[in-house]
Amino acid sequence: MITIKEIAKQLNMSTTTVSNVIHGKTGEVSDETKKKVQDFLKKVDYVPNISARNLAQNESKIIGLALKARADKYENLIMDPFVSELIGGVEETIRNAGYFMMLYISSDTSEIMRHVSTWNVDGLILFGMLNDDGIRVSERYKKPIVCIDTYSIEGLKHFTNIGLDDAKGTYDIVNYLITQGHKKIAFISDNSNGVDLARLNGFKLALSDAGIKYKNSNFLKIRPRADEIESSLEEICEKLKNFTAVFCVSDLYAVTLIAALEDRGIAVPDDISVVGFDDNMLGKLHRPALTTVHQDVKAKGVMAASTLLKQLRGEKTPNQIQLPTHLVIRDTVKKIN
Repeated sequence: MITIKEIAKQLNMSTTTVSNVIHGKTGEVSDETKKKVQDFLKKVDYVPNISARNLAQNESKIIGLALKARADKYENLIMDPFVSELIGGVEETIRNAGYFMMLYISSDTSEIMRHVSTWNVDGLILFGMLNDDGIRVSERYKKPIVCIDTYSIEGLKHFTNIGLDDAKGTYDIVNYLITQGHKKIAFISDNSNGVDLARLNGFKLALSDAGIKYKNSNFLKIRPRADEIESSLEEICEKLKNFTAVFCVSDLYAVTLIAALEDRGIAVPDDISVVGFDDNMLGKLHRPALTTVHQDVKAKGVMAASTLLKQLRGEKTPNQIQLPTHLVIRDTVKKIN
């Protein structure tokens, strides 16, 4: 690749003049000189050495995005519409700001730690961290960090977490089911940690405020691995005979459940009502269309990236940012007496 020094020599100019044109600092360069340099750059198909420029400025212009994928849940994390929409929001925001994204996915927090501690990235966005994961990463990585949907951030006051009031969103939709006459309501999730725990707490509170006692039998655990999902759905569909409605912690699980129910001759919503959480394309396109809790997933990714960019500019950001939710009433809930 031709260098600035070689370009300057061929054009009989100083390297400073050529460098100023390349980097847009043309205030003291005549239009004639500017055009001469630009025409030559086009002729030789010159590509600036971004790495060298960033090294000189002591920055990489790269932002890391580390996603923790549970081994018992995902074979391909990006296949989840929630995750792909989230990544899209992050990538678009940092690209528009002149940065690049480095993505790393692992089910092993120690592996994530080993890699991110060696990355020459200006900042880091973490998703899927549970328990002490965030603390373990921060012990190795000292640059700005923003978390998405991380609920165990005690001792991490320098973090900003982008999330929702998940308990309230769940409370609202379970309360809606109750107003439609439902008292026997199941809760479906694959765990009771982090985001799902917050939603379980909202579920329990809605039942309690309506005078309905929560029992352990209300919680139905789905096993999403490919080699377990069918047997898991078989068990869940059998147990749902004791309920009139079910809340699923995601639209993905809600649509998966509806398909399993329909395969067994159980009609939604005539035989059982089903609601979800996220309001992604799965629920919108499915028929009957899914009643759910809306969250703007892309906005969550945009907010995470924007917050990290603020930190890189030296601006202070709050410890918690909560985005709003609202109910989307469609066709999967039947009113009963």
